[in-house]
Amino acid sequence: MLRRRLLIPFLLLIAAVGLGGALYAQLESGDRGILPLDSSNTLEIGGIHVDVGGADAQSARYAGWRIAQRQGFKALWAKMHNAPFTQAPNLPDGTLDQIVSSVNVEHEQIGPNRYIADLGVQFDRARAAPFLGVEGGQLTRSVPMLLIPVTISGGTVTSVELRNAWQRAWAQFRTAQSPIDYVRISGMGADPLLLNAGQAVRPGRGWWRNLLDMYGAADILVAEVQLQRLYPSGPARARFIARHGPDGEVVGGFTLTAANSEGVGAMMAEGARRMDGLYAQAMAAGRLTRDSSLNLPPPPILPQLVEAKPVAPVKLVNSFQVQVTGKNVNFYNFAMAHLRSVPGIESITPQQINPGGTSYILVTYHGDVSQLAAALSARGWIAEAAVTVVKIHSDADKPPAMPPPPVQPAAQPPVPGPTQPTTNQSTSQPPKAEQ
Repeated sequence: MLRRRLLIPFLLLIAAVGLGGALYAQLESGDRGILPLDSSNTLEIGGIHVDVGGADAQSARYAGWRIAQRQGFKALWAKMHNAPFTQAPNLPDGTLDQIVSSVNVEHEQIGPNRYIADLGVQFDRARAAPFLGVEGGQLTRSVPMLLIPVTISGGTVTSVELRNAWQRAWAQFRTAQSPIDYVRISGMGADPLLLNAGQAVRPGRGWWRNLLDMYGAADILVAEVQLQRLYPSGPARARFIARHGPDGEVVGGFTLTAANSEGVGAMMAEGARRMDGLYAQAMAAGRLTRDSSLNLPPPPILPQLVEAKPVAPVKLVNSFQVQVTGKNVNFYNFAMAHLRSVPGIESITPQQINPGGTSYILVTYHGDVSQLAAALSARGWIAEAAVTVVKIHSDADKPPAMPPPPVQPAAQPPVPGPTQPTTNQSTSQPPKAEQ
């Protein structure tokens, strides 16, 4: 019984170790990863066909390379100026030797006195720029475009998980003369997990934004090829589809064929070159515009907080100084009694008493100084108001008379209601009881 209980955890442990080993093997596999060629400092023209004879094989080969340099410069000049090949200038071989950095052999056949080859010529960008008539040999380029090569073959969709001819074609593609600024992936590190074939069909904008920021790109290009073989190692047919954007909008497409498996590599290289032309035409037509959904949504507009201006507190009770001018102490005492009876005055505090001159009294009043002066003037005083001072005096030797007290209204007798019984005014004696 104990053995059965230990058997299940042991089997689960073996399965977990096997799964982890499979993932590790997938990430650490040596059958993936192709570094793209750096062609930023060179200008290249390929596909130059030469067929020349000579005294011997070496002389014929040297003569073929000379012809390739001359035709390559004319083709490059015509391409950069968008002009016919016949209008390109002729440079001497000594000048061409200085500006040509290398000659790439695409295919060659060497005979005893004949040389047939397809060559590519690379020119040094800085040295060739003055002869090309373009400063620095620079082209107007697009924003950085993240390129994902996708291969569909035998019902399997792959990107850079394993090395394939389509990824190699883009890795070896010379992008210096292309108006598209490609961001090519090598397939190493985390590339197979982040930019696999499944990611090419995912619509989620949030993950696309993260990938574009991670690889330093601004837009997305998906180069798709559907490869069909008649039989293993036999003739092959490939349908190339150029897609753009996170939704895979079709830019264009074409079909190429190869006679056998040996020609698949050349077919893929030609497909990369022609697909670059499709992207260049779409860029010139204004079709390679960044999808606005890839931009971060604008932050929500917060309502503007209106700062309320601080309201000055209203002083319900103000303090004023009342200056009373009189001839004797009775005048002062009467003025004090007068002030106590003024409505709105809360308190009275003598400050300086001068019975034969001017006395000073501190008054707290519910109102402003003009209202206090008006209230004293209404009682017969001659009042003069300043900022916080009210001066009062009287024309006569005595203060004005005190106002009479308010007359209270007489109390009215209660009026009987309609349901109250009327009482008899005469008082009746109760009947006496019989003896």
